[in-house]
Amino acid sequence: MHLQQTFITSIQALNRNRGRSLLTMLGIVIGIASVIIVLSVGESAQNLILQQVRSIGSNLVVIFPGESEENGPPVSVLGINVTTLTQDDLDKLKERLPIISATTGYVRGTETILYNEESTQSTYMGVSSEYPLVEDTQVSAGRFFTQEEQESLSTVVVLGSELAQKLFNEQDAVGKRIKIKNTLFTVIGVLKERGPSGFENSDGYAFMPLDTAQKKMLGISHLTLARLKINDETLVASSLSEIEYLLRDLHDLDAGDANDFTVRTTADALSLLGTITNAIKFFLSAVAAISLIVGGVGIMNIMFVAITERTQEIGLRKALGAKQIDLIQQFLLESILLAIIGAIIGLFWGVALSYIISIVVVSLGYEWDFIITLNSILLAIGFAGVIGVLFGLSPALAASRLNPIESLRYE
Repeated sequence: MHLQQTFITSIQALNRNRGRSLLTMLGIVIGIASVIIVLSVGESAQNLILQQVRSIGSNLVVIFPGESEENGPPVSVLGINVTTLTQDDLDKLKERLPIISATTGYVRGTETILYNEESTQSTYMGVSSEYPLVEDTQVSAGRFFTQEEQESLSTVVVLGSELAQKLFNEQDAVGKRIKIKNTLFTVIGVLKERGPSGFENSDGYAFMPLDTAQKKMLGISHLTLARLKINDETLVASSLSEIEYLLRDLHDLDAGDANDFTVRTTADALSLLGTITNAIKFFLSAVAAISLIVGGVGIMNIMFVAITERTQEIGLRKALGAKQIDLIQQFLLESILLAIIGAIIGLFWGVALSYIISIVVVSLGYEWDFIITLNSILLAIGFAGVIGVLFGLSPALAASRLNPIESLRYE
């Protein structure tokens, strides 16, 4: 009954200064909304990326240039340029390992692509002639380039469906000539629409022979990535050691030398991506939670102001027999209520804005799921309660220690 009366008194005290209470809660509202948005968008983005990696197929092996820790990302993923992986490596791996049915290396660049008066900034990809086999994609018009065209540095190109639409509208793109980085390319095919994959959309890319992209466009001889298709997915895991052994031999690495490449399966990629996206998600949540600390400081300051305004009330209650614990409960409960009510309002806005973000992303063509987890809601409200206790404790103790006689004389 005593706690119930304390609760009612706290509500009345906050209600008497509704404007100030709302302003005090603003920091908590912003902090909680930010945390909810970060966690929701993070979960949705992670789900999108992992689903897209799964869709690539379970019978692929990916080779990155550069070494990595056992469960860490390759150094090339971190933006470090490594030139140890070549198309010759892939050719020899396929030659020596019959379980490899197709391979492709990848390089990329970004240029303005021109056709008559039409132009667009786009990514071009250098890939091998076996790219359609590895990526399980098909052409909707024309054809893909051949191994002979790759080796002869032919200036032919296959367009993604979206890029073809941008440049040619409803016209037939096959046979037309486009300019990429001052080089004329003949369009020989258009790929079927694939849709976004992770945060990339290959429908907007131009695909050219790997050797052409390396020699004529980029002036390099190495690969930024390679994929191998294994003809039996039950052999994918066991193939890793064979691929690693052969690559070490091809790169003349001695027994004590670290690998200058990283070999991963789709399952490894899923695990790695999960680790990376979780780390990013919780780092961003921690940054967003800083505003909760700011909100807590605001609650503490306002509670000190409230104590000053209610000094006579505190003195009167002490004179009538109120104990220190009663005053601590009173002011601590007020600060907790400010934090919890702010958390509920912030939770509402966080969910609403996360839903709006999901609608926008879906409208851009991505398969984006709106995800709000129970854990994120409990975490947000629980953290707000902790903020209320931590930042309300000092004002509550200060109120309980006031001298009743001096408080009654205070004006």
